[in-house]
Amino acid sequence: MGPLSPASIILLLSLLFLSSLLLSIWKRTKDPIVYSPTFKPYPLAGHLPQYLPNRNRVADWLTEVLAAAPTNTVVLRIPGDVPGVLTANPANVEHILRTNFDNYPKGGRFSDIVHDFLGTGIFNADGETWRVQRKTASFEFNTRSLRSFVVQCVNQEIQTRLILLLERVSVNGQVIDLQDVFERFAFDNVCKVSFGLDPSYLNPDSADGLAQHKNGENSRTSFSEAFRNAANLSAGRFWYAIPRFWKIKKLFNVGSERRLSESIATVHNFADQVIRSRKKEKQTSQYHDLLSRFVASSDNYSDKFLRDIVISFLLAGRETTSSALSWFFWILSSRPDVEAKILDEIHAVRAKNRGTEKCGYDFEELKEMHYLHAALTESMRLYPPVPVNSAEALKDDVLPDGTQIKNKWFISYNAYAMGRMEANWGKDCLEYRPERWIDADGTFQQESPYKFTTFHAGPRMCLAKEMAYIQMKSIVASILDRFVMEIDIKRRCPEKVMSLTLRMKDGLPVRVKGRNY
Repeated sequence: MGPLSPASIILLLSLLFLSSLLLSIWKRTKDPIVYSPTFKPYPLAGHLPQYLPNRNRVADWLTEVLAAAPTNTVVLRIPGDVPGVLTANPANVEHILRTNFDNYPKGGRFSDIVHDFLGTGIFNADGETWRVQRKTASFEFNTRSLRSFVVQCVNQEIQTRLILLLERVSVNGQVIDLQDVFERFAFDNVCKVSFGLDPSYLNPDSADGLAQHKNGENSRTSFSEAFRNAANLSAGRFWYAIPRFWKIKKLFNVGSERRLSESIATVHNFADQVIRSRKKEKQTSQYHDLLSRFVASSDNYSDKFLRDIVISFLLAGRETTSSALSWFFWILSSRPDVEAKILDEIHAVRAKNRGTEKCGYDFEELKEMHYLHAALTESMRLYPPVPVNSAEALKDDVLPDGTQIKNKWFISYNAYAMGRMEANWGKDCLEYRPERWIDADGTFQQESPYKFTTFHAGPRMCLAKEMAYIQMKSIVASILDRFVMEIDIKRRCPEKVMSLTLRMKDGLPVRVKGRNY
């Protein structure tokens, strides 16, 4: 049988879409859905007519939709997909993530999209597979030795690469993309922590400070590029106007699905080589990274188990902190008052512990920087690295606000919208105000994780929360103490890209200048 003609492919796609549409109509007539009065669907087309003109501003559009709903919760229906519930209501979020946790696994819908890349890694695994990975990772993340190793890796990357790069571009007046710098920094660092390998993705010795290896990329650089492509292309599967259309592209191995398959193969092959090598060194290895800790444990983990869990941590480490830092520096560019307070705190901590010495900061010094902690947290309230998270209902349920959810429906809690709800944060919810996180004694004050959901909550609470703050505070303190970042786009909000994390479409162009005291 020869390849299908273009006309045959179009006919097949049309039949699949029509079948899916007729099935969804039949299900609705059998079991009518109660919609929010502020977000009614169109006959047959559902909410697709509202989505299409807003697909390039999804985060802000959904915020508007949820803000208009009486309980900040709506039912969403797109033809060809199961209905879903979107919420920015902390009571509903707590119900999903804690009270009725067992009824809301990540589910097949989410896992199906990211499985090719992440396998059954901790972020999309459910049931016993998730519990085993969570228990193993939780033990390692709570060890003092791993925390010390993270601090060491972060400070080394800052002193030997980041600072050298910024010093050089501050002299020649070159504009650099700070988002790209942070992504490269984060990837180098998380590779060291997860794999014990240094891809040297941030290269301060190249012509522009960011160049890949010329004259034939080595395997580590190919891995870095493939990893970035695999993450972005996997995320793209979430945003098709016709759900699951990516499966048809995958079936015919065309377009973005072909590029995704090639990138995933490169990532998996590299990871498998490292894992096999590390297992051979098990008896003599002096590594302190996560992979080596898993290999050295008494459990006989398979290569695939190790690959899935390590790649998941690589993804989280590369994407989240770089997103948070990019938005933080963009906000800071128009808030000199906040920058001045951060600098005062940095200088006070340094003077107290070491005088005028400017090398990296240790864990105890970073813990003393309460205002910096608040400033970063407030930035993540408004621009959370992971703007949307989802689960799938195993059984019919009723949320605390009265919203009904059916078996197999997806439910998404929207961290981006939650940070902008007046019901959650008051009338100044759109204002960047770090002081809302500081108590009368000047100490950082936590909020409910079901209200500030950047680090998730409940049994799936982020294991690397402390490490993320270590990295971000170290970077911010080291940069601000030495440099002034002049951001070209500070007068307008950068266009947002909804990847697996909240990124800036055109990066964050900055001009770096040395700070004069």
